[in-house]
Amino acid sequence: MVDIHILGGLSVREGGVPITPTAAAPRQVLALLTAFAGQVVPVTVLTEELWPSGAPRGARTEIAAHIAELRALIARALHESEEDTGAAGWTERRTADAVLVSLPGGYRLDTGVGVHDIGQFERAAGAGYRAMDAGDLTRASLRLGEALALWRGEPYAGVAAGPCLRREIERLESARLSVLDQWVEAQLGLGRHEAILSELPGLAARYATNEPLQAHLMVALLRCGRHEEALAVYERLRTILHRETGMEPSARLRRLQHSVLAVRHTGAGAAAGGRASLGGTSEGLFGYAVLPAPARTAAAEETPAVTWYGPAAPRVPAQPKAVRTGTVTTGVAMAV
Repeated sequence: MVDIHILGGLSVREGGVPITPTAAAPRQVLALLTAFAGQVVPVTVLTEELWPSGAPRGARTEIAAHIAELRALIARALHESEEDTGAAGWTERRTADAVLVSLPGGYRLDTGVGVHDIGQFERAAGAGYRAMDAGDLTRASLRLGEALALWRGEPYAGVAAGPCLRREIERLESARLSVLDQWVEAQLGLGRHEAILSELPGLAARYATNEPLQAHLMVALLRCGRHEEALAVYERLRTILHRETGMEPSARLRRLQHSVLAVRHTGAGAAAGGRASLGGTSEGLFGYAVLPAPARTAAAEETPAVTWYGPAAPRVPAQPKAVRTGTVTTGVAMAV
């Protein structure tokens, strides 16, 4: 079985033995095969990934050589794992050709029952989203936190990414940000605004134009009675948006700013944004309304630690559309 970890650098093991090559080109080929594990990756997609500006003469031969190198690593790993576990009782052994399968027009990496951290991330994230929809914030916080904790760094770090891998990296980053947004919302719904203020400013700075995260930070600051800082978050976002896009913050974010101004003006002290579904009102931003902060419960006393790295769409390597001789374009589904 092949275990794949890509959420913070590429690590691929067969039977516990590393099979990740050190050379850049075969490493890139393996990375693309892991991105679409269990699916056929067309040779045309591999060609465009390795040579986005146009494939050289003999490109297919070079790809075949990279595949042969990967199979040699897999064969060595299979042999070592057999020696470690013993072959007694085996009626059928996996071969390198069965792990990295040649098919008409492409190749498929057969992982067997191995672990794939993207699959783990997507399952945990899906469970977290379902819990959020059901209003179970404690379970949502746990499962979304599990999804985020799988991230050890940037996806496919250390791999030279071509067009197809870049799209996959963007898809994963988008999925991570969606999970992060919902995880923070769950923390706020559980009354953990003080605890997450140690992390939220850094997140808001990293994703400076992401309105949901800026809104979460404003709500957390507002709950803590830090009205001026909440307003400063809005003004910083407004300045960045105006400079980079010439646009103003969304109407919903402007309504949140007006709510903060109203709270400051009336001297109401710390106010908060609970989820609209919990507060029984549709006013507010991204599900938040200016309401009294929810009471802290025993479950809200501690905020589980997560790694600040991230529902996902199926990853299907599309047959590229030729735009000129030797150059192809690939379409890959993106998650939101």
